[in-house]
Amino acid sequence: MTLSLFLLDELPETDEFVLGGEEGRHAARVQRLGVGEQLLVADGRGRRVTCAVTSVVPDGLTLSVLERTSVPPAVPRLVVVQALPKGERAELAVELLTELGVDEIVPWAASRSIVRWDGPRGAKALEKWRRTAREASKQSRRAWVPPVAGLHTTADVTSRLAAGTGLVLHERAAAPLAALPLPATGEVLVVVGPEGGVAPAELEAFESAGATAVRLGEPVLRTSTAGAAALAALSVRLGRWG
Repeated sequence: MTLSLFLLDELPETDEFVLGGEEGRHAARVQRLGVGEQLLVADGRGRRVTCAVTSVVPDGLTLSVLERTSVPPAVPRLVVVQALPKGERAELAVELLTELGVDEIVPWAASRSIVRWDGPRGAKALEKWRRTAREASKQSRRAWVPPVAGLHTTADVTSRLAAGTGLVLHERAAAPLAALPLPATGEVLVVVGPEGGVAPAELEAFESAGATAVRLGEPVLRTSTAGAAALAALSVRLGRWG
């Protein structure tokens, strides 16, 4: 059985520590982990420890460190620029991308996005994306929690594409993703449009910045699943899934 993973902002350097707070309460009260059972604790930035429960305390567990590991960041980084989807599909997109190994998620206010992040509503939505990425990282036992960037405009995305290898998913693209050369270092940025697709002016701006329009295959996927499908294909090609 795969060990449960819990996240802390900082990992203690001592060989014994108390897992408290929200994570400790969840481990003790919800998962009901007991003395002798093992679990994983990570800092979300590549450091992870395997621990054994030595005692159950109020709202937490006392843990003994059995092993410390450090997981290096993946190279090249896989970044998904995700146009804002409608409703619950936004959380679905973030959850899938995180579980499949994305290294960063960039929310994009595309011209055809129905959803708008204005004022407090935008701040609340961004926090929800970040919380979803954190929970999905725990579910998939990731040592790295992918950062969710602040909301990007089309101009912001264009600037970022100019500094990396940009791939814009488009149903009418001639180039298949499977045949495109990939870099060994740097960033690969996958741009996923909204429900109405990437607007012609946006595609033109992205291609002017050096990005390439690519297609996954014959089916036209939803905005909430297209990025995950591209990420899976890239992970195979880059040897992440071996």
